Amino acid sequence: MDLYIVLGVAHEASETEIKRAYRRLARRYHPDINPGDQTAEERFRQILEAYETLIDPARRSRYDAGQHVEVNPGRQAAGFEGFDFSTRGTDYSATFGDLFAEVLTERGGRASTQQRGADLHAEMQVTFEEALTGIQRAIPITRRENCRSCAGTGRTRLSTGTCHLCQGTGAVRSVRGHMVFSRACAACGGTGQQTPKACEPCAGTGQETRSERVMARIPPGVADGDRLRVPAKGNAGLHGGVPGDLYVTVRVAAHPVFRREGDDLHLVVPIAVHEAALGAKIEIRTFEGSARLRVPPGTQSGQRFRLREHGAPSTRTGQRGDLIVDVRIMLPKLLDERSKELLREFARINSENVRGL
Repeated sequence: MDLYIVLGVAHEASETEIKRAYRRLARRYHPDINPGDQTAEERFRQILEAYETLIDPARRSRYDAGQHVEVNPGRQAAGFEGFDFSTRGTDYSATFGDLFAEVLTERGGRASTQQRGADLHAEMQVTFEEALTGIQRAIPITRRENCRSCAGTGRTRLSTGTCHLCQGTGAVRSVRGHMVFSRACAACGGTGQQTPKACEPCAGTGQETRSERVMARIPPGVADGDRLRVPAKGNAGLHGGVPGDLYVTVRVAAHPVFRREGDDLHLVVPIAVHEAALGAKIEIRTFEGSARLRVPPGTQSGQRFRLREHGAPSTRTGQRGDLIVDVRIMLPKLLDERSKELLREFARINSENVRGL
């Protein structure tokens, strides 16, 4: 009997490859998984003998040299009662203790680690007016959702069928002396039903790609570059994990008249020379309509006035900012000699005052 052939490994196989082969075969042929099967029990004896010989460097060296290698004389053949269910140390850590622990974790089905779905990102273009008043708009996105065929399980839904190994009980029993052990059936994961196959529409991933339109609410006062969160509209989570979120970056178009800084709006208003010199009350445009601004006598070009709470609303408090008005003195077109003469007279009277300001 070639021990390498028993484990299905090459003669130059590494320790890791030997351990991997043993674990794979032990899961298949161990008597607890095949109760009453004498062929499987004998096969497992050979697998265990091959593993314990090849995993020990000294015994493997003697075996490769053609020398006789003793099988563990303390092993009890019939029930494996003498088998050590704990690890034997660094060199023998791949023994049945590891296998037994792995089988126990399958009780009630194979547990998979839940993973949160990935977040998605999108952009929304809005006008200046829409940003200040707020808007609700549908955003087209493509996201990963739970497969509709398998409800996100990644497995096909089978008609009722009893598991051939546990006969529908979902558990396999084994006896150790006076003790009876019961564990989840490895073939059906403890369900007692046939093991489902991978879902074909999603290739067993449990997810599929869908396109949809997600409603996003833009609150009043949103600024260019602000990022809004739409909960649970990212990709679906894996293995029952929570979905990710959708983050929408808002892009606000510029306005031809108003300019925004924080929650304040800025507006440039032209005034005539006589209005600046003598003072006036002028009608100016606001975002919501109009308002009257008092221009005091002697107003200079570039002078700034503030109208309280005529700006943009704050997305945090809802309180409005201010409207900042910058006045610019505009000279009229001189259409007649009378206007020119009046300006010359005005210049002669105020020539010293103008440059002394």
